[in-house]
Parts: sequence; structure tokens; C-alpha cells
Amino acid sequence: MRVLVTGAAGYIGSVTARLLLSRGHEIEILDDLSTGHRGALPSGIVWHHGRLQDRNLLEKIFARPFDAVLHFAAFSLVAESMVDPLRYYRNNVAGTLQLIERVVAGGARRVVFSSSAAVYGEPAAVPIREDAPLQPVNTYGRTKLAMEWALADAARTAGFAAVALRYFNAAGADGDLGEDHRPETHLVPRLLRSLLDPSEEFAVFGNDYPTPDGTCIRDYIHVSDLAEAHLLALLWAEEPGFTALNLGTERGHSVQEIVTVAARITGQALSPPVRGRRTGDPARLVASSEQARRLLGWQPRRSDLESLLADAWRWHRTHPRGYTA
Repeated sequence: MRVLVTGAAGYIGSVTARLLLSRGHEIEILDDLSTGHRGALPSGIVWHHGRLQDRNLLEKIFARPFDAVLHFAAFSLVAESMVDPLRYYRNNVAGTLQLIERVVAGGARRVVFSSSAAVYGEPAAVPIREDAPLQPVNTYGRTKLAMEWALADAARTAGFAAVALRYFNAAGADGDLGEDHRPETHLVPRLLRSLLDPSEEFAVFGNDYPTPDGTCIRDYIHVSDLAEAHLLALLWAEEPGFTALNLGTERGHSVQEIVTVAARITGQALSPPVRGRRTGDPARLVASSEQARRLLGWQPRRSDLESLLADAWRWHRTHPRGYTA
């Protein structure tokens, strides 16, 4: 299959792009490196250095038709999205609209979109099912939902297949591909980087939640399992229309569990300071993946904490300064 991958210099996009190549697909990449890394791109592929908002570039890229598009390109910092919302709407929503226009005009029949469980906001019940109310509580989540709506309407009227994959916390590493965001806001890399650089403090935000150990519970998925889900969705997406699928462990892990297993994996004593709760942090966010398992045949194979943290720790030790090392 001939596939355009947007955002393939990013964390999940890079792992998925390499998986596509290993399975014999022909890919081209669109990425402006605003949040990704040149070192994460596979060698020997066609890379278009630019943005989704560049209409002329998109017309040039789609001059040769694609069978499918995998869409990862988006800004994703929740706090930043609340400070500068229009920047997120310009990049995430307006850029996606440009891409959809080219999909419709260029005849690609399949689109797999890297969405987010942020579209649910603070759910009334967990594990979260796909039919839960869509009530995002931040601008990032609202842009993801707007992108889903645009895809759904376009797929319905233009007759292509679109799948949105919703998940919470990607983690782990795949060989020489790992997680390197600037600034870093995710728990696992922040914790591991604090062990390698004393200037990077790690703290637990709240230990008085109604959970077994008092710390927040989140759904962590190994990046390799997420990449596999994107490929399975790409192969499954044949019937025109829109489908949203959650990806999760259906169990989740607490912050304290992460700290405990990380101490065992790294061989270092860990007793991070405890700070007050962060505003808007729900006690437990776990996604049901029943639909993805049933429709795609997807099974998370490396998302146990030991595998996930061991892979992440191996990458951070060999990349103490991320891709700049």
C-alpha cells in the first residue's frame, strides 16, 4: 500500500512509519520538525519538509495518488493549548481540513487518525467506552474532536474509510526510537530523565485521590502496541464511513505503581516529593479497548509496566539528551 504519514518525525508517528516499512508498504512523510526530530525519520524515504497549511506543497505531494493517509501531525500540549488556543486551531484543525481536501481530491480511500481520549474530558464512568459523552475540557481535546468531526463528515459524503484511534498515555521505546518532547510533560520520560539529570525534578501531584494508593491512575500503552494498532486499522478500513476506537489496557496503573516499578528496573531508590493536586486531574482514566480487540484483532503485547519501563529506560540511558545527544 502507498501511504502518506504526517508527523512521522514525532514519537508515535516515527515508530509507526518504521513498522509500515518493515511490512512492505511504500511511504512518504510530511513533517516540519516543529515538534519532531530529524533523527527519528527512517532513512531512504521521501520526506516533504513542510506544513499541512501549505496548500501548494500538499498539491505537489498528492500529484501521485496515495492509497491511504496516516495522520499524526498535531500540537499536543494541553497547558499550551489553553494559553494559545488559536495556534492549536490553526495547526490542528485548519491543517487537517487542508489534508482532508487533498484526500478527497486525490482519491485516497483510507485515513487513520491519531486522536486522543482527551475528547471525553472527565468521564462519568471507567473504563471509558466509545459511546461515552464527548465533552473535552481543554483546547487540545476540543481540536482533536473537531478533527474527528471533519473526518467523519468528509468520509460520509466523499465515500472513504476513516478510523480515529483514541488513547491516553503512550510510553516506552522501540529500539532507537524513543520519547523526546521539549518541554516534556509526560510522566514516564520525566521520571526517567530526573534519574539521569538531577536538575530535572520529578514530583507526584496528589496522593489523596480515591484510588488504592492515593495517586492518579492512567492508561499507559507501549508505543509499539500503538503502532501495531494503527497498521491494523489501516488494513481493516475498507468500508466507507467513520469509526472511532479506543486503545487501552482496560486496567491502568497509578503514579505510585510507575515509581515502584521504575525503581526496580533502574536499580535506584525513588522517593519523589509529593505536591498538591493539579487542577482538573481526574482520579482514574482508563479506556475500554473491547471494540479495537474485536474489530481489529488488536492485543497490547508490550504494555505491561516492566516491558514498557525497561524499554524506555534503555532508550533514555543511551539518549540522555534525547535526539540531540
